[in-house]
Amino acid sequence: MTERSATASVEVASDPATAFQVFTEEIDLWWVRNPINFWDSGRVTAMRIEPGVGGRVLEVYSGDDALELATITEWEPGARLGYRSSVDDTETRIDFAAVDGGTRVTVVQSLVRDDGKAFYFWPRVIRWIPAWVARRDTAPRTPRELDRLTIALSYDDPAAAARWLHTVFGLDSWDSIPAEGDNPSWIELNVGSAAVLLVKRTDPRPTTTDHNVWVYVDDLDAHFAEAQAGGAKILTEIHHYGYTSYEAEDLEGHHWTFAQARPTMA
Repeated sequence: MTERSATASVEVASDPATAFQVFTEEIDLWWVRNPINFWDSGRVTAMRIEPGVGGRVLEVYSGDDALELATITEWEPGARLGYRSSVDDTETRIDFAAVDGGTRVTVVQSLVRDDGKAFYFWPRVIRWIPAWVARRDTAPRTPRELDRLTIALSYDDPAAAARWLHTVFGLDSWDSIPAEGDNPSWIELNVGSAAVLLVKRTDPRPTTTDHNVWVYVDDLDAHFAEAQAGGAKILTEIHHYGYTSYEAEDLEGHHWTFAQARPTMA
């Protein structure tokens, strides 16, 4: 039986009015443009929320074409947003409550009939908002596109690998780093606009490494020191050969090359 509801919340460093504005007016800026995050990723050009009761949540395609995802049922700027889904049998309420240091944004998505279908995506999606709020004052006002090439790495324990790569190699995520006990089916880390996908290993581990992941970092000496302190196996020390770099091995034997970024890569 489908669960009756799903609830998720995050805290953002802005007042409720700004948090509401971010959620509604800036959805196309914080919505992560990964192919799995759209109904038709091959055609989508934007995400949009039309203001006011009766407005629509839209996945926009070229021309005048769009998919209506929901219809707005509640519109209280700085306090609450509600909508009725057009693609499943749920209603969603988003509350904006002032807390010390900002706003708690809470989403509750609920079934409206027992035999209905529900796509409970909000527990994952809502985690994208704090990252956008943290960088919105300096970030370009254009949607953040992923690079056309994505790397996928297999691990026996992808969640543990994500925590290790975040702590030791400094990889981050537009989504979130899984906590202990959390084992999501899809883990995406990010380096700039590039994605590194961590997936569950299904085949036997190869006896030799046949690939190497390259990452450009702002301060190679500092990064090398952090990797050493975190327990990474250093394969080659920092050296110069047209570029300055070092090589290391992660907790499951994948090889990584970290190179000094050039000034124009900032």
